[in-house]
Amino acid sequence: MENTIAKKLDTLLKLQELDSHLNSIRKVRGALPEEVGDLEDENVGYQTRIDKYNSELDELNQEIKSKKESIKDSEKLIKKYNDQQMNVRNNREYDAITKEIELQNLEIQIFEKKINTALELIEAKKVEIGETNEVLKERKKDLDTKKKELDTLVSESEEEEKKFEKSREKIVKSIEDRLYNSYQKIRDNARNGLAVVAVKRGACGGCFNMVPPQRQSDIREKKKLIVCEHCGRIFAGVEEVAEVEEKKPRRTRAKKAK
Repeated sequence: MENTIAKKLDTLLKLQELDSHLNSIRKVRGALPEEVGDLEDENVGYQTRIDKYNSELDELNQEIKSKKESIKDSEKLIKKYNDQQMNVRNNREYDAITKEIELQNLEIQIFEKKINTALELIEAKKVEIGETNEVLKERKKDLDTKKKELDTLVSESEEEEKKFEKSREKIVKSIEDRLYNSYQKIRDNARNGLAVVAVKRGACGGCFNMVPPQRQSDIREKKKLIVCEHCGRIFAGVEEVAEVEEKKPRRTRAKKAK
């Protein structure tokens, strides 16, 4: 059991070292990956807005077409009613046809008003599309610049990163799922990404809180997995620090005056 626990701790420590190396590589890239991602999302948003405007333009143009067809239908009816007025038999029929003509003329006015409103909306949408396209154009330039910067940084460390990732995958396969999930959870919650640490100068290597001597002794034995009671990090061992006494310069006796 002792060897099993010790082996698990050694494996976790190796995994931690690899993750720390990967963090160092990715840290050089700074906020560039997030900036590229944000710009990509922003550009998708602008493109979606443009697509929506274009869809609304299609609807407005279809509405104008429909209203123009309705106007033609009303004009045909007016012509028909005008012809009928020439053959009415009494004033009652004449008045009824006159009302129908007035109704169709009113319909035409309503259709024309809606067409004018739609035309105004089309112009406004075109302006918005133009402005959004300009913004999108600028954002695409920014995105291209950021991507080039990121690609340059990635290419500089790509081989090294792949090497570490390959080693990491191999180590992860040798760790049981529950232990690996615990490691990941601790690591995700830690600011410095450290889930496995050693006791250094009597303190936790992660949160720097003091570790009692008896607990340090248990950690040295590696008979069980021990975590820091303050930060929850896993202890992989105790770093022994050799105490070196400072050599004090010898006092030279003052020569007696001759």
